[in-house]
Amino acid sequence: MNGTSMPQSPEPLWRKTVTMPQFPSLTQDMEADVAVVGAGMAGIVTTYLLANEGYKTILFDAGSIANGTSGHTTAKITAQHGLIYDELIQHIGKEKASLYYKANETAASFIEQTILKHGIRCDFSRQDAFLYTNSDAYIEKLEKEMQAYETLGIPGEWIGSLPDGIPGKKAVKMAGQAQFHPLSYLKALIEYLMDKNVPIFEQTTAKDIDFGSPLKIKTEKGHTMTCKYICICTHYPFYNAKGLYFSRMYPERSYLLAVKPVKPFPGGMYINAEQPSRSFREAEGAGEKLLLVGGENHKTGHGEPEIRHYEALQQFAEETFGIGAFCCRWSAQDMTTLDKIPYIGPITKNEERVMVATGFRKWGMTGTHLAAMLMRDRIMQKENSYAGIFSPQRFEADPMVKKFISANVDVAGQLVKGKLDMRDQSLDALKNDEGAVVRVNGKRAGAYKDQDGNIYLLDTTCTHMGCEVKWNLGDRTWDCPCHGSRFACTGEVIEGPAKEPLKKIGYQD
Repeated sequence: MNGTSMPQSPEPLWRKTVTMPQFPSLTQDMEADVAVVGAGMAGIVTTYLLANEGYKTILFDAGSIANGTSGHTTAKITAQHGLIYDELIQHIGKEKASLYYKANETAASFIEQTILKHGIRCDFSRQDAFLYTNSDAYIEKLEKEMQAYETLGIPGEWIGSLPDGIPGKKAVKMAGQAQFHPLSYLKALIEYLMDKNVPIFEQTTAKDIDFGSPLKIKTEKGHTMTCKYICICTHYPFYNAKGLYFSRMYPERSYLLAVKPVKPFPGGMYINAEQPSRSFREAEGAGEKLLLVGGENHKTGHGEPEIRHYEALQQFAEETFGIGAFCCRWSAQDMTTLDKIPYIGPITKNEERVMVATGFRKWGMTGTHLAAMLMRDRIMQKENSYAGIFSPQRFEADPMVKKFISANVDVAGQLVKGKLDMRDQSLDALKNDEGAVVRVNGKRAGAYKDQDGNIYLLDTTCTHMGCEVKWNLGDRTWDCPCHGSRFACTGEVIEGPAKEPLKKIGYQD
């Protein structure tokens, strides 16, 4: 514990309490039935399912395994995804809305069965989930959501009074949901794959695909993976030329604190319906009960300095539960599709050998498992009743067209705005452990001065499509407001779709 002061640096509870195995980078050409790109929850579970079916599978990641969203999640296993079911009924109809619910329930059941099958110790527990509001304006929306539950046959309950200490006027409860420690779970699956001699590689970046027969993945270091199928389980599909996924989704950041509360917590998982978002649930950490308090979501690279979002959560946690001690703080990035339903399936209608799984909109615990099952079934040529609703080739005119236009108009606006944003701050004005856009020789540059006074100068032009990155004060990163690429303070890629680091302008002692 770090006392009652917020930790200086971000570190997720999950990675603080579990040490994941490490793997080498790929150093030679390889062949397999299936190559799985991205070793987060979706990629690891997909590899697990395919290995169980006897497929020779390779799993690899551009960074470290389970260090993306899977290692920074709230880890709620639930089909209660905010105000979603009334909206789905309006836009895609009762039948497809029901399939969405059943698909996520199927995924949740699979997680529990897998935990029981392998005896995985991962703090799994059944919890009721509550969607609540403190706003009179949102009570009617909650009532409509409750009506949608009844229409779709979702077991739910209208709650007129929440447990003591929970700040809410009304709520919709979905009973029997769950929570767990995601990295304890994934570590067990990784160890299972290691026992089955499944090749796993870290620090191995996929750069391109040769769509011949067989398929070939080209890596950054010039090696080739030859395979029959490719499963792309990354935020943005690393291959940009097909599907144009970067133009069909938008990235959002959200924030989490792990604290020891002063007041007792009654159990359950909670999220509000309005903005700013607030989410909280209990978790195990260092042998004691902690409270995870999250929310404050916003588009990546937009809005006020990111540290302000941490501070807002700190104030909420202090006022609502009291903070006896801080454990850690961290943030996560999630992709949202045009209709809020993940893209899971063939990358294009004419290329079914390459599949994508993306756009989980902060509900990736069930979504990733659903993706793994759908991709396994497609490779095995098995029918799956959920495939159609999640197909990346679906198209509903309302609201997808409007969102497609608005999302890409925003990107164009950010591109122009960034080019015109010339700062007057000088390099000499930077304090230790501070980053900013500055002028260097009359030109825009990104500068970070570390705690020892060393300065790192970067070209702020994102290497994906040329937008100008912004300094993230909360996490000490450079974030792109167009498509969500994120770079370390020294320029290395943290999250795509960018593949190349920011260009270094210089380094000064």
